[in-house]
Amino acid sequence: MTPTCCQPAIRPTRRRVLAALLSTATAPALLGLRAAHAQEEGQPFSFDGLSERMRELAQSDPAPRDEISGPLTEIDYDDFNRIRFRADHIRWADDPSRLFRLNAFHLGWLFKEPVHMFELVDGVSRPMVFSTADFDYRDVKTALPPDLVLPGVAGFRLMAPFNRADLYDEVGSFLGASYFRLLGRGNRYGLSARGLAVNTGLSGEEEFPRFTEFYIERPAPGATTITLYAALQSDSVTGAYRFVITPGQDTTAEVTARLFFRDDIEQLGIAPLTSMYLFGGADPGAFHDFRPAVHDSDALVLTAPDGETRFRPVSNPPRLASSYLGMQSPASFGLVQRERDFGQFLDAESHYERRPTLIVEPMGDWGKGSVRLLEIPTKTETNDNIVAFWIPEAPAEAGGEMEFAYRLHWGMSPAGDGDKSRARVLRSRVGAAGVAGVEQKSDAQKFVIDFAGGALSELPANAEVVPVTSATRGEITQVVLSKTDEDGVWRLVVEATTAPGSSMEITARIEGFGQVLTETWLYQWMRQ
Repeated sequence: MTPTCCQPAIRPTRRRVLAALLSTATAPALLGLRAAHAQEEGQPFSFDGLSERMRELAQSDPAPRDEISGPLTEIDYDDFNRIRFRADHIRWADDPSRLFRLNAFHLGWLFKEPVHMFELVDGVSRPMVFSTADFDYRDVKTALPPDLVLPGVAGFRLMAPFNRADLYDEVGSFLGASYFRLLGRGNRYGLSARGLAVNTGLSGEEEFPRFTEFYIERPAPGATTITLYAALQSDSVTGAYRFVITPGQDTTAEVTARLFFRDDIEQLGIAPLTSMYLFGGADPGAFHDFRPAVHDSDALVLTAPDGETRFRPVSNPPRLASSYLGMQSPASFGLVQRERDFGQFLDAESHYERRPTLIVEPMGDWGKGSVRLLEIPTKTETNDNIVAFWIPEAPAEAGGEMEFAYRLHWGMSPAGDGDKSRARVLRSRVGAAGVAGVEQKSDAQKFVIDFAGGALSELPANAEVVPVTSATRGEITQVVLSKTDEDGVWRLVVEATTAPGSSMEITARIEGFGQVLTETWLYQWMRQ
């Protein structure tokens, strides 16, 4: 089997811009590795030991940042995207019985703070040393010495033969601040996860915690999972993370996050997700584009312990939008991509129909809190403008600590993407109220929600089912429910009005026979 080594071009998306903030003089000073790095070659390693070291670091002031110098600082966007990791230098490729491979991202461009890598063998950490000999600099303008030992790397990439037995495809990558992305079978890169969000979307300055060290267990021959650990550092918090990653049809990552607070944090975001929505069926916008839709995710889903799922289409709003969905001990939440046909996007290059859905499954009782959804106006698909994360009700206070465990599911339709026993939202559409195709003047908006699946799809058109709707900061003026000619699909049409400049919240679902038969559809209409 021949391992792949290609490094795809990295667009200057919002996630890259956020990472760039970490290397500017105006960004908050982050903990440096000079004080934090205590693991040397041959030192025993344990997750508890890493946790204790990060706990101790939280009791002192942040140390100076560690930054690159010399010719590495001259690597620009073009150079960064031309640099390739050499196929004959990929780690663990010397043993064909190992189902994982690893290579690294080069320092430079936006990535100016070295990330230190260690391999764990029999519980002992050994530095993973990378040099210019590991990379191919063909067509790169910046001149680098041929055997320069690098002070670290920007991040790393994991590969495994999970799409085809004869090809090592990318399973995922960790690159920039605490960002990482994984793939299920058949997926292309889309949305990202982060280790932690600190004061995101508040009036003050956001912090961007970084994974500064990684400890990766050398995979055993034939092992189908890989375990790695990370040290997280920021002004207000330090952390120790464990990831147990299992590639497959739906790739999973079991995450344990131990957090230690140096300062009070106004808003702590657990299991943050970052995605992109430019336009689509629920929010077509005013883009002059041949494609019917452009987005990495089309909705937020939140599932209660009893199985009720709230489905909230995301949008590209005219102004910053923020929603809080409160819940006690959620079963799961995530950003989903339900449109899976090429014809729904018509993009032969980006293939948005293959972008992964990402579901967060809490492990243990997370207690009371809320999922916050941020939607940021954007004019281009290169900007990640959708953010979602869990905010625990318990405060994050200086000197305190918290631990969260959760499982991330990446794939086409992984567990947690709705309750399969109830009808799911098939599509959402918006338009002017009234009879379609007839010229009329109305301040009302029409919302069309198609449901399919579960027991509802098996019911006849005259079944005794009823729509249940509600609204805040506006008025619902008409509700019509009918079964369509499309196999098993029920259509709920809601017309509503609100004052100019107002944000109206609408909910809708179908009930019958003493049961909730569908997901609960939520929508925020921001009337201009």
